[in-house]
Amino acid sequence: MQVRAFQKACVDAVEYLASKDTDLVVVGNTRSRFFPKALQSYTERTRFGNGLIKVNFLVNLWLELGSQLFGAEQGPSSSGNIIDGIASSDISRIDLIIRWGGGRRLSGFLPIQSVYADFYVVDEMWPDYSREQVYKALEWYQDQDITLGG
Repeated sequence: MQVRAFQKACVDAVEYLASKDTDLVVVGNTRSRFFPKALQSYTERTRFGNGLIKVNFLVNLWLELGSQLFGAEQGPSSSGNIIDGIASSDISRIDLIIRWGGGRRLSGFLPIQSVYADFYVVDEMWPDYSREQVYKALEWYQDQDITLGG
């Protein structure tokens, strides 16, 4: 029951985003039985409307880098660059990760793109949060010293 409710929430959210001015892609393990089939048509980056915001929607993501390094089905791309061969290669560097439920680990979440990300932790579990918490996270991020490892 929970899986179906989560899948429906993902499909509803992606369809809503596709009705706006977005540059949208859904990334995840499309071969998994848990990946919503209704999202298959969104797995290639597509511009909707004016594409004013770039949205990377992650569903049923797996540790793709590990699979690429240790027994990949696809292997590196023809360019020889392992980064070009992973499903999330189109996702740019992540600036801020908001972790719900008090989680304080990366858990394999886009390890390449999030290497310089700042973490903001909220104790409430998803979806029991408020807009004010998101705004608070964004305000907190504005005060961070973005050094990108320097």
